[in-house]
Amino acid sequence: MFGGRPRRRRRRGPGRPVKPRIIEATPLVKHFQPSLPPGREPMPPIHLSYDEYEALRLSDVLGLKQEEIAERMGISRGTVWRLLESARRKAATAIVEGREIYIVPTGNVRVRSSEEED
Repeated sequence: MFGGRPRRRRRRGPGRPVKPRIIEATPLVKHFQPSLPPGREPMPPIHLSYDEYEALRLSDVLGLKQEEIAERMGISRGTVWRLLESARRKAATAIVEGREIYIVPTGNVRVRSSEEED
């Protein structure tokens, strides 16, 4: 240091707690397998998280807007956008490359209870 005040280190803590992402139910089907041509080696599978699955279902199957999805899942619209971007990329990659898809529980996900229904 060249004179002046000594620099202070930024304190690094655990950060902000992650909000649970609310899903309506766990997926009934948790594995998709492509029909590969004979002799073709399978590529590594793709893992789609429960919250990515739920965002994709609410958007592309039910046709909800991102604001409505965010409200249902208890997260921000930006988080919904990131989940959709990731889920769509993974689904497209699996279709184009003929890869298996596993829908797996990851992160802080909570299934909506019947008392929480609107």
